[in-house]
Order: sequence, then C-alpha cells, then structure tokens
Amino acid sequence: MRYGPALREQIAAPGTTPLIGIYDMYSASVAAQHYDGFFVSGFGFAASHYGLPDIGYIAWPDMVAFVERLRLAFPGRHLLVDIDDGYVDPEVACHVVQRLDRAGASGVILEDQKRPRRCGHADGKQVLPFDEYLDKLNMVLECRGEMVVVARTDAVEEDDILYRAAALAKTEADVVLVDGVRSVEWIRRIRDVIGDKPLLFNQIAGGKSPRLSLPELDALDVDVAIYSTPCLFAAHEAIDAAMRGLRATEGRLPEVGGPRSIGVPESTQLLERNISRHHDAPSPLPV
Repeated sequence: MRYGPALREQIAAPGTTPLIGIYDMYSASVAAQHYDGFFVSGFGFAASHYGLPDIGYIAWPDMVAFVERLRLAFPGRHLLVDIDDGYVDPEVACHVVQRLDRAGASGVILEDQKRPRRCGHADGKQVLPFDEYLDKLNMVLECRGEMVVVARTDAVEEDDILYRAAALAKTEADVVLVDGVRSVEWIRRIRDVIGDKPLLFNQIAGGKSPRLSLPELDALDVDVAIYSTPCLFAAHEAIDAAMRGLRATEGRLPEVGGPRSIGVPESTQLLERNISRHHDAPSPLPV
C-alpha cells in the first residue's frame, strides 16, 4: 500500500480535500462512516490520551502506537499526522517520521514553533529562527520515504507570515500551512505568495480562522482542509448532556430507540466493522 502517493494524488485532484480530526479509535470508527481521510490531531490526542492541553506534552512513542492501531483498523483511509515541532530535535523528528512511515501514515505536519509550544489558534506562540526550522524540515524531507510533508508556520507578524510562506513554497515540502489565518483576505494573500504549491487550511471551532465551507475553500484555491476537533468537541457536548440527563432522572438511563439513539447493538455493530477490516485484505488506495 502506497499511502503517501495516494494522499498526494488526492490533494492534486479538483476540489478541497477534507481530513477529519479524530482523537481515539472510537471517534475514528464513527468518522469513517462519513469521510475517507483522517487528521490525527495533536489537540485531540493530548486531550484524549493525557487529559492535557495541546502545549507540548505528547510523547512520540504514544503517537506512533496510535497511528499503528489506526492503520490496522482503517487500511483504506488517508492518515495525516500532527507531529508538532518534531519533538524538538531534528534527529528525533527524522526517527519519528521513519517510524510513522513504517506504521502506515500518509503524511505528517511539521511546525516551526519553539518550546513552550501552543495550539496554532492560541495566543503566545513563538517561532524558531527560520534557518533553524528549515534545517529540521530539510532533514525530515530527506528521510520521509513516500510520505506527504506539510510545512507549517505559526508566524504571527504579517511580514514574517508572508516571508515564511513564500520560502516554504520553494522547498520540497508537498503542502504549505499557515496556522491561525484570521481572514479570507489573508488566505488570498498567502495563496498569492506560495504560487502553485498546494495550500492547507486548518479550521477549529472557537479558533482564530473563519468558518468556511468546502465550496468556499475551493473557490479560494485551498487544496486541503483539516478539521482538528469536530469529533472531540461533539463528544464533550454529548457526554455533558448525557450526564446532565442522568442526573436529572436520578440515574435512570434513557430509553434506546429512534434513528439517533445509540445502545449496545449499534455500538457493537460499529466496532465489529473494525474486526472485519483487521482480517480482510486491505482494499488498495488509488496511486
């Protein structure tokens, strides 16, 4: 299975490719009923695996192990993996990229933040000197195998945003991401400076970027859209509502019935599909 080339071909196809942020195997199982591509979100993984915010707590072996489980259960899905800053050192970044390649990742996103890092839509971000990031990026590009590499900048000063985006477009990275873009006008400006290089847009509920539909993004010549947290935030809301309901009924469970109800049969049916994918020969992705 050539996962990197399949994602690269999808990105080059007409329209904006959506990649849905998942945070654990159950959220991925639900999302797989609706979308063909996953974004392995650092925000979601830090929240679900550690119960911590997205400020640099993720240990790379945990992320690699998660991707291995995802690939086993979802052999026909694109998996774009958030590796933050490559876990600080360029040598570590390369090792992680090689491990993810063997695990079946389709691609990675490497950012230019320096520690202490932050979610791309949070205040207080700091970036590495550009040459330092470029050295790390080039090392990752040399060891990536066939994987897609997204070069991400978290610059916040306007001149620095445009400088870094233009410079990243000249590298061998497949895609450029400027995180925390605040307006449609800035999407246009970034598109202008990166030329024909594929552009990725990250939107997150409550974040700094505008909420845009896929047709709107396509009209802006955006090639990929990652949705970092729809599953995580939906679970937060649903769990909170369920706990309030359980408290209100003094512990009586709601009756299961109707098209939107989930009980043992519905959950088991969902998870049994993963068993069948474990044992079936994986259906080939387009190359």
